[in-house]
Formats: sequence, structure tokens, C-alpha cells
Amino acid sequence: MIAEPSPASDTSQKENDGQEATAPASAVQNGGCVKNSSNSTPKERKKVQEQCENVRKKNISRRKRSSQPENDEDEVEEMVEAVTLFEVVSLGKRAMQSVVDDWIEAYKEDRDLALLDLINFFIQCSGCQGMVTAEMYQSLHSSDILKKMIEKFDEETGLQYKRIMARPWILTVTWPMELEDEGYPLVKPGPHWKKFKANFCEFTAVLIQQCQYSILYDGYLMNTITSLLSGLTGSVVRAFRHTSTLAAMKLVTALVSVIQNLDVSIHNAQQLYEVEKNRTPEGETGPRLDELDRKRKECQQKPVEIENMMNALFKGTFVQRYRDVIPEIRIVCIEEMGSWLKLYPNMFLNDSYLKYVGWMLYDKQAEVRLKCLQGLRGLYEHKELIFKMGLFNTRFKSRIVSMTTDKEPEVAVEAMKLVMLMVLNCENTVSSEECEAMYHFVYATYRPLAVVAGELLCKRLFCLPSGEEEPPNAKKKNKFVYSLRRLKKLITFFLNHGFHKHVTYLVDSLWDWEDGLLRDWECLTNLLRDKPMRKEEAFTDAQESVLVEIIAAAVRQTAEGHPPVGRGSRKTLTAKERKTQMEECARMTERFIIVLPELLAKYSSDTEKVTNFLQIPQYYNLNVYVAGRLEQYLDALLTEMKELVHRHTDLNVLEACSKVYSILCGEQLAIYPFVSEALHHLIDEMVMDFSQLIGEFFQEEDGLGVNEEHIFRMSCILKKLTAFHNAHDLTRWHIGDWTLKILNFEKENGGLPAETLIPALQCSYFALLWQLELVTESLVTETPSSQGLNSRCGREERHWEEKETLSELSEKMTCFRLICESYLNHHNKDVSEKAFILLCDLLIVLSHQGVDEDEDFSLLKFLPDHDLQSRMIEFVKDHVFGENNLPEEMNREEAHRLDSVYRKRIILAEYCKLIAYNVVEMMTAVEIYKHYMQTYHDFGDIIKETINRTRHNDKIESARTLIVCLQELYQNHMATYRSNNSRKKQVDSSASFASIKELARRFSLTFGWDQMNSRESIAMIHKEGIDFAFHGDSQDIDYYLPPNLTFLAIISEFSNKLLKPDKKLVYYYLQEFVTDHMLLTCKGEKWHPLYCYRSSLIGTDDDAESTIASSFREWPPPDKSKVFATKRKFSDGSIMDISLPGSSRQTMDLQSDSQLSYFSWKSKTVTSEDIVDEPGPTEQDIAPRMGDSPESLHEEETEELNEDIDVVEIDEVTNEVYELFKA
Repeated sequence: MIAEPSPASDTSQKENDGQEATAPASAVQNGGCVKNSSNSTPKERKKVQEQCENVRKKNISRRKRSSQPENDEDEVEEMVEAVTLFEVVSLGKRAMQSVVDDWIEAYKEDRDLALLDLINFFIQCSGCQGMVTAEMYQSLHSSDILKKMIEKFDEETGLQYKRIMARPWILTVTWPMELEDEGYPLVKPGPHWKKFKANFCEFTAVLIQQCQYSILYDGYLMNTITSLLSGLTGSVVRAFRHTSTLAAMKLVTALVSVIQNLDVSIHNAQQLYEVEKNRTPEGETGPRLDELDRKRKECQQKPVEIENMMNALFKGTFVQRYRDVIPEIRIVCIEEMGSWLKLYPNMFLNDSYLKYVGWMLYDKQAEVRLKCLQGLRGLYEHKELIFKMGLFNTRFKSRIVSMTTDKEPEVAVEAMKLVMLMVLNCENTVSSEECEAMYHFVYATYRPLAVVAGELLCKRLFCLPSGEEEPPNAKKKNKFVYSLRRLKKLITFFLNHGFHKHVTYLVDSLWDWEDGLLRDWECLTNLLRDKPMRKEEAFTDAQESVLVEIIAAAVRQTAEGHPPVGRGSRKTLTAKERKTQMEECARMTERFIIVLPELLAKYSSDTEKVTNFLQIPQYYNLNVYVAGRLEQYLDALLTEMKELVHRHTDLNVLEACSKVYSILCGEQLAIYPFVSEALHHLIDEMVMDFSQLIGEFFQEEDGLGVNEEHIFRMSCILKKLTAFHNAHDLTRWHIGDWTLKILNFEKENGGLPAETLIPALQCSYFALLWQLELVTESLVTETPSSQGLNSRCGREERHWEEKETLSELSEKMTCFRLICESYLNHHNKDVSEKAFILLCDLLIVLSHQGVDEDEDFSLLKFLPDHDLQSRMIEFVKDHVFGENNLPEEMNREEAHRLDSVYRKRIILAEYCKLIAYNVVEMMTAVEIYKHYMQTYHDFGDIIKETINRTRHNDKIESARTLIVCLQELYQNHMATYRSNNSRKKQVDSSASFASIKELARRFSLTFGWDQMNSRESIAMIHKEGIDFAFHGDSQDIDYYLPPNLTFLAIISEFSNKLLKPDKKLVYYYLQEFVTDHMLLTCKGEKWHPLYCYRSSLIGTDDDAESTIASSFREWPPPDKSKVFATKRKFSDGSIMDISLPGSSRQTMDLQSDSQLSYFSWKSKTVTSEDIVDEPGPTEQDIAPRMGDSPESLHEEETEELNEDIDVVEIDEVTNEVYELFKA
């Protein structure tokens, strides 16, 4: 509530007497009220506030009725509802201009009352519901004024007082301490408050706009507002600072608009004065000339006054708040500063103001940095403003360039846009080395950043050198030369920067800025088909290869219309965009249907080019063949592919040809019969050659007398058949039978090269999968026929045939599985690894047979035995982890090392799939988890995903694998420690122990933040760890020292994942192992792991050994007579008592085992309202729970264990965790 100002003498008299004063008559008539808030009670202040509001409503409603016609009673009632500026702006039902006009009229009638209404508006917009009083300050000395500019807290009343100077008053704002910073209007969620913020900003802008013709220059309005807002910005309350800063910044922006309009007025006034002066004879003056001169001088003086207002607001608010701890306030300051720099550069575009933007480029909040860059981009877009920014460029250019690698993608994109403007508009500002670094971002994963870098690359790469101008219509006159020149620049850039495997990303980055160059199919293909006229126009072989890759990537981008893998998800196209894409795809198809056979024939000997060309048909619109009557080009394509299959043995070319045949063989296509016939003819030729070679192979002394050339020819054809068997069903040619015979021959005799065995393994596997697919389809599509004896006999006959087929298939799969098992020890590394990969895939297929299908499929089901699992995990250890530290592995070139890592990742992923799908025992993962730290860079993602998958299958068993892994590593460490006789060195001080502890920490991080989901798993880890630490034969001189006590330091890494009730349970479980002798003799560093583990459970940090020992001796031995009791309430209202003996761990004495099903835990979210309104605990609430034993806990420890959990308070321990420790 706002009080009307009263004479200073009366105010001081009221403060000295400490008595309540009544408002003068004038104040009551004007709707104000004077109140000494510092000496009044809250009830009195509320009463006075209600009285003054009632007076205000009556006065305003009376004024409204006098100005409204009598028949507009409904509108008058609506006006009475919104009686304050805050309510009017908050509701937003009236036009803002009319609201401001009404306030201006009130200001002209009584400026003090109107100003108090405006002050009240700003206070209420801050969310303050307290009282505001005012006192005149003219009679006070400067020292008295400074004393009153304070902010204090009244502990008795719980109120906060803020003294603010708002000329000609000193305002006292009083508000309760319950005022939440998160609850003021500017930050409240919801559409209403979002609209309020917009209305608030509009009100401040319209206020200045409407006042510029009347009261803006009276020296009273702006002085009061400036002093008020400057005072509020110095408050410790976030709501005051945020609201006042936003208001002040919007006021400055509005003043900038006013001063822009004054330029027109000054120009008009100057013109009128010049015209009148020319009409008046020299040496004479007239009243009209004097009046125009006076108006001209007034107009020229107004910008000076407005600049003074802006300076006052800038220094009083911006300078104080641009470094505020609240990022929203900093954002407001920087955002408005950007608009000032652009709208009124005459005043703001200098180093005195630009430095604030440069400093905030280093802000820790991404949104603040983003606003700085956006403001600067508005300046660099105008070349006429850049010449004033020389010093700024010198000082902050390096920072802007470095922000292109900002961790926030949006900031990096904005920085890249700004750098592009600096490169294009500021010559010699960004160096060529910095530009080269910016070009590399065309390969960035974040597509918006890559697109901006592509725009910069296009504008810099395709531009002419300085001093040269492109002749008009050059593109239309010689389109071929124009495209050739631009493509050569692009290809040269790609080759010089060494990113030879990322053409797809380069094309995607340039797709929106290349001006149709990459979609000019006629030009692109003619560059490859036609011979150049001059030698300098010819492409080199490397340039041709890149051009072919660019064409293939452009075709993919045209057909799919979405970024490549790794650059975001597929974008949804509009109907218009989809139509445009289909038209472009049809145009592309028509062109390549004609030219692709010719290009394949021209480059048939180049494996890389042919492979890229064969990627194009998969993006065809295949209906164009028939619709455009282009069947002759289909025949040419099939002919060229047939020649390629016969000519090449490269696996990439063969697989690409097989894929093209598969795409063209769609049964719904009109060209299917023609393509299918050509494919079968090709397969017949290859099978005939292969059968002839394989027959000769086994006729020549059972394969032992065949020469190498014969084996080589057989291997080449086998590669081709394998490539086609991957995408096509070749079962009727019985290729799998021949390959199994070859594999058995190698198993018995050996001597075949890897070039023959690897495709034979792969082809046999494909043949088995196609046979399994056929059998499955026959069983699924089988439908019962009509009833009758014949139909029943037919079904039985088909059933026996299918069962016989399954039996034969089972024999073949068993044979192939045994072959793969035997090949695990093959002398050729590539063969053994291929056999391992196929064996893993086959085991996954066989392990899931007979589950969801017909029971006959159980004939195929197979699970590996313990011996096979041991052989497979040993294979993984040897081929994945056994080669990491070899000297030849470390000295390899980077390319070879990456290939080796890729191969190892495939082997490891194959075996981890067996673990994830429960094909092998989960405990075999222990051998893999041991290498998590050493191979984190190469295989960390695979191992981590395996942990997550196994945890999804069985949380307890997955946690047990982790603790077993740590135990085995610890045992190996202790064996090494004892064998080296290093007893003088502490066990837990070695590097190997530190690595085990770090591994435990990494395991702990895999459980995430959901403690409830991993509750039983973490409890099991602690139980198993404690058992392991205290069990076994002691190898130390101290007989009472547990054998593996240092293992407690390792499992302490999991203590932060325990809930507090579970920490109590683990604490008591640990206490059972602490004997009386341990309590008396636990001294020295050897017992330190026990102290640390205990501290991690009870939340203490005892650093000093004396403190640890003394506090540890306070542990009483477990009292056998005491039990850990708890009460549980069932859904029917009955109470169950559960007790656990302290040391004997007897079984629970329950009335009924069935009651365990009702046993559950409860959780309660703790909020501030619960703390205030919830009654205190009763006797039942503080009854001992499971694990609570006040006699066995120190008083201070009990308090620490009973602290509230920040987010969720767990009242009970789950039955699963309890049973785990009871067992």
C-alpha cells in the first residue's frame, strides 16, 4: 500500500512519539494514507491497508462514473474491479495506450498521487504484498538521508524493511520474509504470467511514448522513476532486482525510440526556420521567426535531456546489475544493450559501452553468452557500423573465434554466424589460419553448426579473387566451365584437408548453399562422360574419385531428404517439400537410368568408383523404367553388372551388385520377371563353374593334389556365391552342402587358405539361415484343410515331412557348430575369429528355438555347456585383451591400430550379446569386467552396455558379477603383494589397489541416481563384501586382523548408493563381525579401511587416528539379548513385529509366512509446507524401527543416522533387503 507524503516535521514527530497518526483530510480525499510502519503491528497495518484501498476504490469509481455515461453501468462495474495499475496491466483487458493516457491525465491533476500509483505498480509487479509508506526528505540533511537508505530485518515481527529514495520521498517498503523469490510475477509459470510480462514491457514502452509530448521533460517524473528503480536494484531480494532492472532497461529502450523520432522533428524545425529566415529581410526579426527559433532550440535541447535520462538509468541500474548473480537479470541487461547499440549507435556504439558486451562473452551461463553474440551480430550485419569497432575487434576477436567450440551447441552456432559476418564484412580481421579452422566445422556432428560453416565455405570458396569481377550472364553462357571451376575448388578443398571418408557430411553441409551445383545431374555426369577440351580442365584420378563420391552422396541426399547418420533424426517434410523432393528424385532417376550403364562400362576396372556408382540404383524411382519406356537401359545395366560380377572378386563390389539385384527383384515391380530371369541365369553360370571346380578338387587325391591356381579359382567363385547368398535365397542350388564338405576337409586334413575357408564359413551360415527361414514360413502359413480321413492323413504326412526336414537341418547345424568350435584353434587368426563370430550368432539363433514357435523347433535348441563357455571366454581374453600390451600392437600405425580395435570390438560385442541374451552364464562376464579400466577408451561403451543389459535381466546376479570381479582382482593383488614380500609397504598404497578401487567407483556410477531401483543390488554388494573381508585365514602377524580387511576400502565406493535405512542395516551387519578383541586392539594403519568404511556408512569423517580409535572403541559388542525390533502395519490395520538377533542371526519369528506379501515400504516427499503444517511426532512415530538399537549406538551417531533425506524419506526397509542380511 502507498502512503501519501506528509510534511517532514509531522513525520519525524510520529516516529519520535511512536504513536499512530491519522491521515489528513487531503490525503483521504485523494485516496492516500500515511502510516508509520516501523511502530505498528501487522494487524494494524493490514487494517490501514484495507481502509486506504477502500478509499482508493471509492475515489476511482467516482471519477469513472463522472466521466462515463449513465447507461454504461456494466463498464463502470468492470472498471471498479481493476482499481490499480497492477490489476489493469495484469488483466490486460484494456488497450495499453488508453491505460497510460488515463494515468497521464491523473498526473496532470495531481502528480504526487499519480506518481505514488506508479511506484505502487512497480512494487506490486515485484510480487510484494507488503506495505509501502513515504516521507518527504527536503528538510533532512544528507547524513540523515544516508542513514535512512538501509535494509534491515525485524526479528520480532518477521518483516523486512527497505528504504528507497524516490525523489521527493524516501519510501519504506515492508514485506514478510515468507516472500518467495520463485513466486514473483516475472518468473511464475503459466500463460497468464507470460502475458503479464509482455504487458509489463509494453506498459513501460507506451508510458514513455505517450509522455514524450507532455510531461517527459518536466524534471519530476523521470527523476522519481530513476531514483526508485536505482534503489530497488540494490536490494538483496531477487524479485525487486529483477523487476526494477527489466523496467529500467525497457525505459531506456523506449527513450532510444523517442530520441530517434526527435531527429525528424529537429530536421523539420530546422527547415521551417531556414525557410522563414530566407523570407525575412536581413537584419530584421519577426515574432514568427522568434517562435520558430525557440522551437528549434527546444527540439535541439530535448536529445540532450533524454541522453541525460538514459545515462542516469544506465549508471543506476545496468552498471550495477549486468554482473548480477541471477542469470535472468544479466540476460535482460545484455539483451537490451544489444538493441541500444543497433538502434542508437551515435551514443552507445563506442568502447565505453561495447566493453560490457565483450566482458559478458566470458559468462558461465550459455544464455548470457548467446545474447551477447546475437547483439553483436546485429552490428556486424551493417557495414556502416563496423568502422567504430576496431578496438573491440582487436580485444575480443579471439574470444569470439574460440566460442565456435563452445560446449553449448546453440552458442557455437551463433558464434559461427558472427565469425562469418566478420570474415565477409571486416577485411583482415579474421586471419586465413582462423578461416581454415572454421572450414573444418563442415564435418561437425551438430548439423546447424555444420550448415553455417558450409555457408561460410561457399561464400569464401566460390568467390572470385579480389580485383576480379565475374562477367554478366557468365553462368548462362558457359555453364560447363562455370560448374567445372566451382567443383574443382570444392574437390581441392576436400583433398587438401584430409577428410577422405566424410564426403556425405560435406555434401550435407553445403546442400542449402551450393546454388544447385550438387543437383545439376546433367552437368555432374557430363564431367565424367565427356573428355575435357583442354588439359587444365581434366580431372586427376583422385579428383574423379572424389567427384564420384560427391555424386553418390548428392543422390542419397536428394532421395532421402534427411541428414546422414549422426546428424540428428529425420525431419518431417511438408506436403510441398515432399512433392518437390519426389519431382527432383524422378528427374535424378531419369538421368542416371540413361548414363549409369555408360559410366559403369567406362570405370569398370576401378573398384572404388564402381562401388560408389552401384549405390545409386537403390535410390531410383523404379516405376520410371516402365513409365518412361526405358527398358533398354535396364538391359544395359544388367549386362554391365553381370560383367562386373565376372570380372571382380572384391567383396565390396560383389555385395553392391547383389544389393542392386535385390532391389530390382521386388515382386511388386513390373520389371521383376526380366530381372529375376537375368539373376537366375547368372547364378546358374557361377554354380556350374563352382560345381565343376569342386568336383575336380575332390577327385584329385581327395583334394591333396590340386594346385594353387585351382584353389584360387574356386575361392573367387565361392566369394561371389557368398555375396549373393547374403541377399538371395540360393537353397535350391545346394551350395551349403558343398561348403560344409570343404570345411570338413579342412578340419580333417588342413592345407586350405583363409581366402577359401572364410567365404565357405560365411556361405554355410547363410545357407542354414535361409533353410531355417523356409521351414518357419511353411509352418506359419500352414492352414488346416477340410475335415476327413484324406485331409487328416495329408496333415500327418506333411507333419512327418516337416519333422524330417527339421531333423536334417538340426544335423547340419550341429555339424556346422562343431566345425566352428574346432576352428577356434585354427592357426590362421582371421579364420578363427570368423568362426568365433559365426558361432556366437548361431548360438543366439539356436538358444531361442522352441520357445514361441512349434514344439518341433525344440530339436534345434542348443545351449553351450560349461566347457564350450570356458573355451569361448578364453578366446575373448586372448584375441581381445591379450594383445593390448604387445610391442607390435603399440608400434603399429594409427590406421592399422584402428582396424585392429574395430576387429576386437566386433569379437567382444558378439560375446557380450551371448551374455545379454542369457545364452551363456552371466558370471562369465567377470573376466570381461576385469579389463574395464585398462580398455576403457576402446571397449568401455560395450562393457558398460553389457552391465546395463544384464542388470535389466537380473539385478541381483548382475551385482554379484561385479562384486566377484572385484574379489578376484583383489585376490590377485594380494597374491602378488605376498609373493613380492612387500610387507613394509601398505596393501592399499599400491597402484594396482588404486586401480581396483577406481574400478569399484566406475561400477558404482553405473547404478545411476535411482537408489530405489538398485536398492537390493547395492545391499547385496555390501553383504558379500563384508563376508569376504572377514572370512578366510589370516596371513598377518596380527592374528585378529581379518584377512581381507582392506577390501572394505573398495566396497566403500558403493556406500553413497545406499539409502539411509539400508546404511543402518549394513552398519549392524558389519558390527556383528567386530569382536571384543578387535575393539581393544584396533590400532595403526592396518585398521584404517575399517574406519573409513564405517565413516562411509554413518556419514562421519574422522581423519585423525586418535579420533577414529576412540570413536571406534565406543562401539559396544553386539548384545545377544538385544534384538532389532520393528513394527509393520498391514493393510487390514494389524501390526506385525519383526525381530533380528544382534549376533546369532536367528530366523524371524513371524506369525505367518504369508504376511510377508503385505510387507512394503513407504516414501514421503518432504516439502516446506509439510515442515510447517505437519504436527510433531508421536510416540508411535518415534518407535524403534528395524535396525534401530539405541543401546548399541552412540548418541551423536544416532542423530547423524536419523537425519532427513533431502528428497525422499524412507520409513521402512524392504523385505528383500532384510531377508538378504538375515540369510
